[in-house]
Amino acid sequence: MSEQHVDQGRRRFLTVATGALGGVAAAGVATPFVLSFFPSERAKAAGAPVELDISKLEPGQQVTVEWRGKPVWVLSRTPEQLTNLAKLDGNLADPASDVPQQPAYCKNAHRSIKPEILVTIGICTHLGCSPTHRPDLAPADLGADWLGGYYCPCHGSKFDLAARVYKGVPAPTNLEIPPHKYLSDTMLLIGDDN
Repeated sequence: MSEQHVDQGRRRFLTVATGALGGVAAAGVATPFVLSFFPSERAKAAGAPVELDISKLEPGQQVTVEWRGKPVWVLSRTPEQLTNLAKLDGNLADPASDVPQQPAYCKNAHRSIKPEILVTIGICTHLGCSPTHRPDLAPADLGADWLGGYYCPCHGSKFDLAARVYKGVPAPTNLEIPPHKYLSDTMLLIGDDN
């Protein structure tokens, strides 16, 4: 007799086991692919808001923090520096900040929530260089109209202490103001304004 006896129970077991192992293997292969659609922990941290305690920030002092890989300057302006802002309107390309480089709550003469605290991204709007903070008044190399601000040595762009761009320089717009809010009188949150 050439007929072989077929064990149906064993056949069913092998079919189910093979299907289950194939399903596990497919899930194992698909998992990294699906997870690649979600940002990494490093990417999440780079875009996360940054908290800054400004309680020790002295008038005239500036600190730099990093948010989304960009330098963000936080400057405590003196009363004299705030008074000088209005004197510069005629020298500026966009003194009223009509180009939307700031949140609506910072569209004012000092481009900030609190007049004495400026929060701005420290990247020139011309070619992405990082200007230097030059709080000195009327240095010979910057002209008589200079009352302190930011100077980009790469191509000569100038910004006042409200991060507004001067006329006749390569930078087309004011420095960008990031979204931010105050969690308390001395705690600043950069990167979130909700």
